[in-house]
Amino acid sequence: MTEPDGPDGPDALLERVAHREGGSHAPKAGENRRGRLRTARLYLCTADRPDLGEFVTAVSRAGVDIVQLREKHLDDRALLDRAAVARDAAHAAGALFVLNDRPDLALACDADGVHVGQDDVPAAVARRILGPDRLVGLSTHAPAELAAAAGEPVDYVSAGPVEPTPTKPGRPGTGLDYVRLAAERSARPFFVTGGVSPQTLAAIAAAGATRFVVVRALTEAADPAAVAAELRRLIDATGP
Repeated sequence: MTEPDGPDGPDALLERVAHREGGSHAPKAGENRRGRLRTARLYLCTADRPDLGEFVTAVSRAGVDIVQLREKHLDDRALLDRAAVARDAAHAAGALFVLNDRPDLALACDADGVHVGQDDVPAAVARRILGPDRLVGLSTHAPAELAAAAGEPVDYVSAGPVEPTPTKPGRPGTGLDYVRLAAERSARPFFVTGGVSPQTLAAIAAAGATRFVVVRALTEAADPAAVAAELRRLIDATGP
């Protein structure tokens, strides 16, 4: 026998979010999210961690504009719980919150959007699930994927990884030539991934990048807030 969904269960939350998104303020929410995306420069991608809320709060206050939770090892209900922690911390500090891979759970947890990869739910399906007023991001790793993204219903793309990373074992780095290509041809705002750190940011920016995804430089830092502040200072120094 299936237990009824409680007032705070995923099904009830999904119904409340869907009702709210259908209201008169939905277009304004979409405009607000896209306006903030246009000015976003520093994007954190993190797995779950014991101090998730505190970590997201610290780095968002220090300059992170978008927080993505990328967690592959939790069941759906646990992921919803942890997503709520990251969402609340990001929103309280003024950052957008995006969930990786799962547009259904992104809607259920009231995320600002979802990020999907080339092998995940197609971007068009993610858009149908989320509707027009939440963000959809798409990973690209090659010129053909970047070109194809122009015809997808996405708000931004990622380009990379510039260097091989543990996040995607076996995927080769694209090098800076792909950053240069994205800067010349991307029809969407693009965020560079792979090896972004205070030490590498200047070279990546010189190749044409203005938006950056950071993983290990923040998630493995002894003082994440200090590193986020330094990244923000370096990014702002490159100009708008």
